[in-house]
Amino acid sequence: MKESNITFEEAMLQLEHIVKSLEDGSAPLDKSLDLYEQGVRLVRFCNKKLEEAEQKVKILSSTENGIIEKDFTSDVH
Repeated sequence: MKESNITFEEAMLQLEHIVKSLEDGSAPLDKSLDLYEQGVRLVRFCNKKLEEAEQKVKILSSTENGIIEKDFTSDVH
């Protein structure tokens, strides 16, 4: 599986399936370890995508001194 070829949503769906498979405990140990490793890769992929999205949500504000970067969440109460 190449995480770079899937969307965030697809990765989350795969993670849900992995969690369900691991929770039911019916898979043999080797298969469970493979699923766990795949899940870790997907979690890392999703975290990276979320961090990238957070950076894109930065708002550029115009001021007298030029353009400053401001976090989107700083104005939300």
